[in-house]
Order: sequence, then structure tokens, then C-alpha cells
Amino acid sequence: MAMPRPTVAQLAYGSCTVIFSTLAMLLLSQTSSGVGIAVVAVSALVLGLLVAMTVPLSRPRPAAVARLAPREPVRAPAAAREPVRERAAS
Repeated sequence: MAMPRPTVAQLAYGSCTVIFSTLAMLLLSQTSSGVGIAVVAVSALVLGLLVAMTVPLSRPRPAAVARLAPREPVRAPAAAREPVRERAAS
């Protein structure tokens, strides 16, 4: 079974999450060691992956579904129907 391709929204949200969370964690932690930077980078990647996976997938538009559905004839309600009256020939 093939994996579905990520949508544009998933890529955008995941990438923005990685970039901004990395910057925020580096600025807040004020770390300068290699191990600290690696921990921040890995945690930002995991957070970006979680955000990208929780973005809802796109669904078909209702208009597209309505076009595919078979059409039924529209009928007037029973109360609105009147009997047909013919005029007498003169």
C-alpha cells in the first residue's frame, strides 16, 4: 500500500513549525553547546512532523459531489397541484 503524498498545507505548516520552534527554543534556552543545539533541532523536527500529520486532509468539494449525484425530477408539493380544467368549445 502506497503512502499518500503530503498536501501543500501539511508541508507549509510543518516547515513553519520547524523553523519558528527552532528559533524560539534556541533563543529561550540560550544554549551554545553542540548537544543542546542537537536536542533543540531534533525536538523541532518532531514537533513539525506532529503538526504536519495533524493537519486535516482535503475532502472533495460539495459542488463536485452534487454534480456526480443522479438528478431526480423536481415535483411541486401535492397541495400546490390543481386539476387541469379545459374550456368548453364555443
